[in-house]
Amino acid sequence: MSAASNTAAHSIPPHALTRLAREWLEEDTPNFDPAGVCVGSQEVEARLLCKTPNSVLAGSPFFTAVFTEVGCTVDWVYQEGAEIGPDAITLTAVVKGPARCLLLGERPALNCLARASGIATRCSRLQAVAKARGWHGEVAGTRKTTPGFRLVEKYAMLVGGVSMHRQDLSGMVMLKDNHVWASGSITQAVKSARSVCGFSSKIEVECRSAEEGREAAGAGADIVMLDNFQPQGLHVAAQTLKEEFPTTLIEASGGVTPENMDMYFSPHVDIISLGCITQGCPVVDFSLKVQKPVV
Repeated sequence: MSAASNTAAHSIPPHALTRLAREWLEEDTPNFDPAGVCVGSQEVEARLLCKTPNSVLAGSPFFTAVFTEVGCTVDWVYQEGAEIGPDAITLTAVVKGPARCLLLGERPALNCLARASGIATRCSRLQAVAKARGWHGEVAGTRKTTPGFRLVEKYAMLVGGVSMHRQDLSGMVMLKDNHVWASGSITQAVKSARSVCGFSSKIEVECRSAEEGREAAGAGADIVMLDNFQPQGLHVAAQTLKEEFPTTLIEASGGVTPENMDMYFSPHVDIISLGCITQGCPVVDFSLKVQKPVV
């Protein structure tokens, strides 16, 4: 477990945790909870079980926030960022509180934990591949996130040890092909963006060729994204651009998967971004089991 994983939760504002927990609970129980009548408010204990061995735990602040909102407590067996397992079923946390309240929080909390842990697990494995190959750059996510769930998914990347990339359109400027076509040229697009963002934001330009990359770097782009290049073509273009613009960052994106990522490693590539970090990423299987009272 890295230091970043252990302290990642400190990056989440408390009011954001509260807001999200309330939104998820409101979505799941917009009015009455008829099933709550069946169980009442007696104090119960439930065990959180992880059924996907060797997974990275991520999302515990959100899980805890949901149960805090319904008057329950959570005691964690594993710390955020830790690898759970290797047993087929592993006790991960214990939740205590009124039965009907605990069951109100169950599904929203589990959904969040399963998704975040799945992303963090994939990120951890991708980072391990980069480290094993001795690559100097950063593995990064993308803005291809679930609407309304971006904070959780970006946070899971942080726990998993990869770069979150830009958070939203208000952060780093990324000029894609549609921006360029609408502006008339890469040079004009970069000039227009710089007039607004000034010195405080980096500008990245999506490029389909080394020639476009050269125009972007020459216009003052901080990052050149070589988009949808085959590995061999990427290496040639990245080297050419680095020799001419040594301070410009080079990002490889498009078509990169966990299976072929190592083919994109290069001393001239600084960033490799993968949409599959969030799109189609397997979740970690968690369940919450209420313990029968001892008679």
